[in-house]
Amino acid sequence: MKAIEMEKAYDPKTFEDRIYGEWESKGYFKPASDEASPVHAKYACQCESCKKSDTYAVVIPPPNVTGVLHMGHGLNNTLQDIVVRYHRMRGDNTLWVTGTDHAGIATQNVVERKLKAEGKTRNDLGREKFLERTWQVKEEHHNIIVKQQKKLGNSTDWDRERFTYDEGLSGAVREVFVTLYERGLMYKGKRLVNWCPRCGTALADDEVDHEDTQGAMYHLYYEYADGSGKIEVATTRPETFFGDTAVAVNPKDERYKAIVGKMLKLPLTGKEIPIIADDYVDMEFGTGMVKITPAHDPNDWEVGKRHNLEVINLLTPDGRMNENVPEKYRGLKPEAARKLVIEDLTEAGLFKEEEKMVHSVGKCYRCKTVVEPYLSDQWFVKMKPMADKALAAWKAGEIQFFPQKWENTYEQWLVNIRDWCVSRQIWWGHRIPAWYCECGETIVSRTDPTCCPKCGAGAEKLKQDPDVLDTWFSSWLWPFSTLGWPEKTADLEKFYPTTALVTAYDIIFFWVARMIMAGLEFTGKAPFHDIYIHGLVRDKQGRKMSKSLGNGIDPLEIIDMYGSDALKFTLAFMCAQGQDILVDKDSFKLGSRFCNKVWNASRYLLGNLEGRNLVAVKDSDLTELDRWIYARLNYAAKTAREALESYRYNDAASAMMEFFWNEFCDWYVEATKINFKNGDDAEKDRQATVLMDILEESLRLLHPYIPFVTEEIYQKLPLADLVATRSADNKIITNSTYNGMLMNAPYPEFSAARENAEVEARFEVLKDLIGKVRASKVDCGIDPAIKINIAIKIEKGSAAEVAREKVEMIQLLGGVAKIEFVDEKPASSIGTVGKGFEAFVILDENINKEQLLTRFEKAIAQETEWARRSENKLNGNFAQHAPAELVEKEKEILAEAKRKIEKLQSYVSELK
Repeated sequence: MKAIEMEKAYDPKTFEDRIYGEWESKGYFKPASDEASPVHAKYACQCESCKKSDTYAVVIPPPNVTGVLHMGHGLNNTLQDIVVRYHRMRGDNTLWVTGTDHAGIATQNVVERKLKAEGKTRNDLGREKFLERTWQVKEEHHNIIVKQQKKLGNSTDWDRERFTYDEGLSGAVREVFVTLYERGLMYKGKRLVNWCPRCGTALADDEVDHEDTQGAMYHLYYEYADGSGKIEVATTRPETFFGDTAVAVNPKDERYKAIVGKMLKLPLTGKEIPIIADDYVDMEFGTGMVKITPAHDPNDWEVGKRHNLEVINLLTPDGRMNENVPEKYRGLKPEAARKLVIEDLTEAGLFKEEEKMVHSVGKCYRCKTVVEPYLSDQWFVKMKPMADKALAAWKAGEIQFFPQKWENTYEQWLVNIRDWCVSRQIWWGHRIPAWYCECGETIVSRTDPTCCPKCGAGAEKLKQDPDVLDTWFSSWLWPFSTLGWPEKTADLEKFYPTTALVTAYDIIFFWVARMIMAGLEFTGKAPFHDIYIHGLVRDKQGRKMSKSLGNGIDPLEIIDMYGSDALKFTLAFMCAQGQDILVDKDSFKLGSRFCNKVWNASRYLLGNLEGRNLVAVKDSDLTELDRWIYARLNYAAKTAREALESYRYNDAASAMMEFFWNEFCDWYVEATKINFKNGDDAEKDRQATVLMDILEESLRLLHPYIPFVTEEIYQKLPLADLVATRSADNKIITNSTYNGMLMNAPYPEFSAARENAEVEARFEVLKDLIGKVRASKVDCGIDPAIKINIAIKIEKGSAAEVAREKVEMIQLLGGVAKIEFVDEKPASSIGTVGKGFEAFVILDENINKEQLLTRFEKAIAQETEWARRSENKLNGNFAQHAPAELVEKEKEILAEAKRKIEKLQSYVSELK
């Protein structure tokens, strides 16, 4: 066999785009049930080994078509790609649906900013022309996003890509709106809503970001209408008192029982308002008197409804004071009106004081303008009935959160849910399917009406509601609308409910809970079972990445620097459940170094096939070293599978790195050099075959995390020759006969036949011994290239007996010239202690005795601390309550620590 050449340097730019193009063009992203899938034949086969396929479906959280992907998208897409690739390799019928969100307010803002730069507004263009312009912006950004997702390596089925404003989803949105209306769950009413003056639209409660802001509490006087005195009230918004229709006190407050019902003069106006009693008032806060402004405070709105108070709106849609305030304040923005009101109240002797304070202010989640409570006609969804179903589904185990702590957030939001305001006063989005006739009839219809069902007026007399639906109204249908609902499609039948949702915690309210409610309401099933909630990507200082801070990291920049695999592995390695990820650009060197290690190790192994033949190897032909590495590979596969099944991405990544870098490369590959040095041709062929076998399975293990580099190497393996050597009779050596692209190769499985506790114990001691010899050389100041002489004392019957059989390995990997096995400590030697052995470095002129003394004293301190902790545990409650085997294990730890302390102290004495 000829050596297989690989480029000397790992350069992902030379193969990542090519490999992605091959995967996509050959249909590897398609589910196995599609005829276009390369593995469709296996899926369609009904033999015992083929018909066990499960279905695994995921829908991507659709990014907004307003910009480019950021590192948060990079993390989210990476985590989905990992589990999707894993399940595809498991043999599951796997579908990952991709798409984008039309992002109503956000996209309209982008277009309006462009128009503003041209000196125009949307009204200058008109609705139709404005929508044409918005579709152009959508296409531009969509193309950028798709390019980015392909650079990330997303293995999504692009033929099934969807858009929340495409024809199919528009039909689903309309069906849902009408169905909710028919079920009494959709209604229109004049209510207090969150209003963004900048966007000119209503917002849902969860579209308002609350920020702590420097403000003030203003203390005002209201005089009794009969001139008998005055009262004090406090407010953060004095300009709104023109809309006051009462002052409230608590009915239990003895101070004010006598004045309930009295009338007050509203300052700066000729109006009078009553004092009322309501349980809402906190007697302990301030004076215990609260001004009630029903049109401009949600709590006051509820008080006003209970007492049938007049509701007076003070604002125009663009957030200025309107005709319901005295003329001098009209047209002013609230901040300017506030300043003028304070001046006028002061002059009238009705202003007491201003008290500085920090308070929470609601701002638009898109443009960050201060949100105003605003009285407006809007469409609402009645949420309580659907929330009850979503709570019941969770309690019944139909959905499961990873990590579990997010269940509390989910429950609290559903328990305290309020009706959802779904109408938006913008143009970009799903137009509300409601028409109004001149006769007063409202028509909500699945198709455009041709006449009024009440008076018979023609379509020309009907006016469609100008508003559009909240962006999230299409997004909450995403898991089933993308599969063809309301039509009964093959995809809907095969892939719904989907399996998992992978998303960040900042949209549990916006999206996750609503999708569950929609799925249960319209399909009778929760839309997914697993909900993995990951953290946010932050900078090293823990700050959220943003344009204003300038701390954002572009995923494409990292890919250009290090490659997609480096980005993916780093993010997954750092993604611990329930924690945010703190990164800077240098963080991604971790993934780059690992990819380099995989490349260089593979290059070394393939480059050394010159003159070798791959041969049939039986389990019985394996050496103890071979059995050890197969046992470790077995453990890594088991750990990775268990971690991925429960979305513990970092645990799987750690297991993969530990196995490939440490156990396979640093120990096994290095140790096999002995066989290639001393063995005959038959042994060299056997060893080369085993190395190729383990490399092949290792690439399958690593693929979900670093798909590009593993695929590139996999296609260079002598797969046909390797498959020809395999036998179904083997239980330890791989017996897979797969020979295709790595992406669809079977994922490694745990095998009981590979377990070998005795061999693993022996090699752990061997690794410990060699590691301690290496450490001793460093601590003694000996050049690593210099070979030293050592002596080893073995505890009879211990696993450390392996050292007698592995002299050559210890010499090779430990940098040792000569080994002597002894019963006593040699003269002029310094020892290191391990389980079942003591290793002695023979002292000569190469030893730095002062450095060694410091090392031993540090080790004594460390072991003493371990012994102290063990003694405390054994003397406390642990010994009484812990299982007997754990107590016994703790006793062994204590005994071992004491043994090491005793030996180390003797070495210190000798050095001194």
